[in-house]
This record gives sequence, C-alpha cells and structure tokens, in this order.
Amino acid sequence: MSRYARQTQLPEIGAAGQAAIAAARIVVIGAGGLGCPALQYLVGAGVGRVTIVDADHVSLSNLHRQTLYRETDVGRAKSDCAGDTLAALNSDVEIISIPVALSPLNVDDLIHGADVVLDCADSFAASYILSDACFAADVPLISGSALGMAGYIGGFCAGAPSLRAVFPDLPARGATCATAGVLGPVVGVIGAMQAQAALAHITGLTPSPLGQMTNVDLVAQRFSSFRFDGAPEPEGAPFGFIAPEQINPTDFIIDLRGTDEAPSPVTPDALRHSVIDFATAGPRPNPDQRAVLCCKSGLRAWQAARYLGAYWDGDIQLIALGDVPRLEA
Repeated sequence: MSRYARQTQLPEIGAAGQAAIAAARIVVIGAGGLGCPALQYLVGAGVGRVTIVDADHVSLSNLHRQTLYRETDVGRAKSDCAGDTLAALNSDVEIISIPVALSPLNVDDLIHGADVVLDCADSFAASYILSDACFAADVPLISGSALGMAGYIGGFCAGAPSLRAVFPDLPARGATCATAGVLGPVVGVIGAMQAQAALAHITGLTPSPLGQMTNVDLVAQRFSSFRFDGAPEPEGAPFGFIAPEQINPTDFIIDLRGTDEAPSPVTPDALRHSVIDFATAGPRPNPDQRAVLCCKSGLRAWQAARYLGAYWDGDIQLIALGDVPRLEA
C-alpha cells in the first residue's frame, strides 16, 4: 500500500491532489513551536521540497513543545536537527536546511520560487517583513501566532489582502512565549492548522485558506473564523523594516533600547530615546533625513514611528535588533 493511501483516497485529494503536493515547494520560516508540527505534517504528506529557515539552537526549554528535538539535540542548530529528523521521516521529500535569521536583506531570496510560505517565526517583525515580500512577489503566506493558550492562523497575499490590511497596527504591548509562556498543545494545534492551510491551497480546496482568519482559544475550547477578502490595504507608505546593514550615514537614528538592555547603541552616532519622548512632538529629523527607529522586537519602534509620523511626514523605517548576544562567563 502507498504511504499516501489514506490521503489520496479522500475525494478532495485523489491522485491529482497528491501529484500537486509532490510538486510543491514550501518555505517554512521558523522551526520552533509552530514550525515543528507544520513541518512534520508537510513532510509526511509528501510535499516535494521543504525549506527550513531558522538560525536558533535547541535549548532545554524548547522540548516541551518543539517535538522534532530530543535532549541530545540541545545546543545543535534547529534547522539541522529538524532536517535530519524529517529526512528520516520521508525520503521522498527534498529537505533544505538554512541556518540563518530572516531579515529584510535575505527575505526575497528565501521566498523565491516558493509555492507557499509559512510564517512560523511568531515575531512581529518577521510577520510584516514576510507579508511585505510575499505581497510584492504574489506568493501565498500562511501566518500563525500563539501565546499562552490562544492564537490565530491567517492566509495572506497572492490575491488576498496582506497582513497589514488585517493588522494595520501592532498591539500596544508585546509578549512572547519566553515572557508570557505557552502550552505545548496550543502551538501544536496552530502549527498543524498552518500545514493544513498550505495543503488546502496546494490542492485547490474551497473555500480558499487565503483571505481566512481563524482564532483559537483553547481555554474555552473555541474556534472562530472570518473572511477578510475585501479588506483594503492601508493608505500611504507603511513603516517598513530594514536591516542594520541598510543604515545610511545621513540617517536620523534612534535606539529605543535602554543602556541596561543594550550597553552599546546600534551605531555610535545613534541617539538614545524612549517611545514617550516622541508622544509630544519631540525629536525630529531634518527635512532631508530618513528616520530609522530601532528596538529589540520592532514594537517600540512602531509605536515611536506612529507618534513621529503625526508631526513629521518624512520617510520612517524600523529595525528589530533581536537579543543582544551575551558572552558566557
């Protein structure tokens, strides 16, 4: 019996659907709590080529929810560990492991040639960077997010509205699994739903997962969904994300991190400010400058940009710097 017999016998899949799955090229950004279940189901289904993009390394605190890894993997690159495990799961699938962090500099190359991109990074900056790139390249984006015991999955771009159409603003506060916690099955459910949405798009199931948002509340055991096919794209130039390497010497550079968070600013000539400094027509660039606002996750930079944009109409770009590397004692 064929390894795919149980899915090809579905009338919605059949031989034609399996052929489409086998020809598909999927890029998964993030091999953590969302990426692990998504990758397992995509590779198990026989997707022709799966690319794993993740610069992180396995840690002990990952193991309660990231089911591709074992205790013996602690310290290894996630993309390599995941690639090894998935290659053993299905030799039909070409597995490509790329141990790099997503950035505005490499996003176009990473998604090039993809039939579907899965956003499993669960990062504000990564989601907007991917949405902007996928919208421009007409590539479907399946984005998921999980925190605590809730989350969402949405299908964007490629004829559907972008992430910015549904989420034109970031939340007032940001939290992560590291700061707020998450239960393993929650990311398992949402990651599996991302894989299902990708397979549904590849095989042409209707209704399309693109233009659909599903909210998951696993405390109340409740799922709710809505379609956003007609959501308009935000007017005006959005606050885009750039990489630190794209800073120009003439830029008006603001580092919103405190000295306790980042002893050295992003550049030697960057100014240190907090978000609230911009709330009352505070610092502003010269008319011929570009404003570049930097913080760890991108959330404070976004908030400061909203304030700055209310009294200054120049170009504003954001940088999410991530964690500051710490030397081991």
